[in-house]
Amino acid sequence: MATIKDIANRLGVSVSTVSKGLNGANDISEQLRQTVLDTAVEMGYTTKQMRSKTNKKICLFIENIEYETPEQFGYDIVLGFKQSAFKEQYDVTVTPVTPLFQSTEKYDNYMLRHGYVGAFLVGFALQDDWIAQLDTTTTPTTLLDNYIKKNPNVCYVGTDSFEGIDDAIEHLTSLGHKTIAFLNGSAHSMISEQRKQAFIDSMTAHNLPVKEEMMPYGYYAADCAKEYLGILLAQGATAILCGNDLIASGVIAECRARGFRVPEDISVIGFDDIPLSAKLTPPLSTIRQDRLELGRSGYYTLHSLINHTSISKTMLRPQLILRSSTATVRAI
Repeated sequence: MATIKDIANRLGVSVSTVSKGLNGANDISEQLRQTVLDTAVEMGYTTKQMRSKTNKKICLFIENIEYETPEQFGYDIVLGFKQSAFKEQYDVTVTPVTPLFQSTEKYDNYMLRHGYVGAFLVGFALQDDWIAQLDTTTTPTTLLDNYIKKNPNVCYVGTDSFEGIDDAIEHLTSLGHKTIAFLNGSAHSMISEQRKQAFIDSMTAHNLPVKEEMMPYGYYAADCAKEYLGILLAQGATAILCGNDLIASGVIAECRARGFRVPEDISVIGFDDIPLSAKLTPPLSTIRQDRLELGRSGYYTLHSLINHTSISKTMLRPQLILRSSTATVRAI
């Protein structure tokens, strides 16, 4: 295990200079401080605090997801994580981050400087700087809906999109729907790619046609329905499966604005089962993710990694929730 003296010898500086760099002192340059941190991470240095069995500092980093009120997607995930951590007396810091922040602050350096022994990353995109850095991280890290291959220090937590979407397609086909569209979320997202492949697999398994124009990437917001609904209706869609419930709420609103009835003319299914779903008119059929359990699973897998039990993936089962937004296909 590398020591401060080892780092000093590598850089050709004094032990006190390395100590200042590791502790954020103001009397060395920012460039030197960054070099010290980079070298410390490269050499596998950890602080006494991080090695201590009494150190229970962990962080939940969150990006692109709202989480401050019970109606928002991330609220239950954060709550489940914090509840589970609290039981074992871990100190959780919830830290919102942005792509700009990631471009100026390396992940391992941040964890080392703040003394965190592990982290749960929620809402990150494939192109984020920190996701790329996780290929080689030695910091115990759990990811929601993102997967890093061949790094025993990183674990994936998510809900089985393949099973959930197959349940939805099976339900729609039982109602006579054959021309089914999938209005996806944002491109460059692992979960969007998974759900698209799940849709393709299920449609193929049910001997239904798969067309690229019936599977557009939108974005995880209601407004994307205004841009894509007309295209899907022009292709003859009688049912639309959506990447999340917000997209589905936009589809219902836009159908109404265009004079189409849900579910009499168009059946709609969402994904997530956020509180909004049951309050829509009509109430939305959706694929439920148990977000409290996702948060709890995020903590327990992270705890396992911290204690040197390497876990690759933890996958929760979804549940198809049927309400009033789907109906038998309208006869033409």
